[in-house]
Amino acid sequence: MNLKVILEPSDEGGFTALVPSLPGCISEGDTREDALTNIREAIALYLDPIEDDMAGTEQAEQLEVAI
Repeated sequence: MNLKVILEPSDEGGFTALVPSLPGCISEGDTREDALTNIREAIALYLDPIEDDMAGTEQAEQLEVAI
């Protein structure tokens, strides 16, 4: 899955990363690399409840669609 991530310098130093398609999915790090690592973890945690909900549904399908 590919998601757009916005990475910007933070006023306090370091970087802030956010995912526009996942409201409230925001992270930060001291470096670009730290911020990207942290946002990947935040995305996984954000999406984890969705995958758990689908796991118990036999008729559910998980698809990727281009928009």
